[in-house]
Amino acid sequence: MVSAEAARNVVGIIGNVISFGLFISPVPTFYRIIKSKAVEEFKPDPYLATVLNCLLWIFYGMPFIHPDSLLVVTINSVGLVLELIYLSIFFVYATNNGRKKVVVWLLAETVFFGAVVAVALMLFHGTKRRSLFVGILCDIFNIIMYSSPLTIMSKVIKTKSVEYMPFYLSLTNFLNGSCWTAYALIKFDIYVLVSNGLGAISGAVQLILYGCYYGTTPKKGQSIDGTTKPAASEVQLSAADRV
Repeated sequence: MVSAEAARNVVGIIGNVISFGLFISPVPTFYRIIKSKAVEEFKPDPYLATVLNCLLWIFYGMPFIHPDSLLVVTINSVGLVLELIYLSIFFVYATNNGRKKVVVWLLAETVFFGAVVAVALMLFHGTKRRSLFVGILCDIFNIIMYSSPLTIMSKVIKTKSVEYMPFYLSLTNFLNGSCWTAYALIKFDIYVLVSNGLGAISGAVQLILYGCYYGTTPKKGQSIDGTTKPAASEVQLSAADRV
């Protein structure tokens, strides 16, 4: 019989693979930026937000904060590196205002993260209290990040069209949230559970909307409001529904 710990590790590895897929989903966007040598209308906001999200989860997974969370640390470390690469590409091709925004936000996030580390280590003693403090912060920021797909879902309902909501991104978000929810339930982790349970629900709602409005979506090249439809790879949905 497979032990609970072994099952948890297997589920966590699968979660790492799915989360990696989410982290590399912006690659087509940045390939386009490099090819055109301009950031066009793309915004750095989702990637700046994900940098802070990854930093907090890496810290949460440290042995002195929440032991036995190595798989949480590994995927968010990979994610942090990828997000910084994306932001570096954005910085190279952005306008001066765009570059200033990236620098200011990264500095602010660094200061904030440093403050979180200092408070957690100096004011909270023991992994239980530290997990509570850092875990709540992780969940708060994840919930804030979940608000980005809400605007897309609202647009789907309003236009009765899924042209702005890529199916595979919604499916991957659902699978990722479900996988990490299972991971959190095997060896109960309330903070990972809350974060990814909401991610699974968000992904499920997106899939339901996709099923409801796929039939009323204009064909390729057409648009409900008469404007040019963006390619699926150009839609800036936050891929943040991860640990």
